[in-house]
Amino acid sequence: MNERDLVIACQRHDPKAQTAFYNLYKGRLLGVCRRYARTEAEAEDIFQEAFIKIFNNLHNLEKPESVAYWVKSSVIRTAIDHYRQNQKEKNNVDYDSIIDEPHLSPSIFENLNRDQVITIINELPDGYRVVVNLFLIDGYSHAEIGAMLGVSEGTSKSQLSRAKELLRIRLKEIGIVSAVA
Repeated sequence: MNERDLVIACQRHDPKAQTAFYNLYKGRLLGVCRRYARTEAEAEDIFQEAFIKIFNNLHNLEKPESVAYWVKSSVIRTAIDHYRQNQKEKNNVDYDSIIDEPHLSPSIFENLNRDQVITIINELPDGYRVVVNLFLIDGYSHAEIGAMLGVSEGTSKSQLSRAKELLRIRLKEIGIVSAVA
């Protein structure tokens, strides 16, 4: 059964198709949840919550061929909602100190395995971690991030700048970057 047929069967509430659909995306998207969560258990909770929403709204999907993008977006939105619901304190932003810094080169991460990258990113404060995931990994713009998180575009830029500095420091500590740029 191809993905399109799987979606159509899920829309008809076929339990076998729903199980296959869930398992198909679990392997692909649990890693996305891990990037936004602090723990494995939290990532699994986010994934479960996302799939409840997905199955409740799958009947609204008009183009089954666009399901992969729709599911990934749903998982990311659920992770953002989870972040907002569990945010204990908001980071204060000093707008006078916003400085555009050069991008962290993705090649810096080439010598690390996926688990090491996730561990380093998970060490960041919550707000920084979410912006790093959304901007550097998922490719959202600062305007989109601001809209998703309910913050200004400047706040998103500031959080990314500060996160990159913390990442540089951490990478230097583990010997990946020879000097803080």
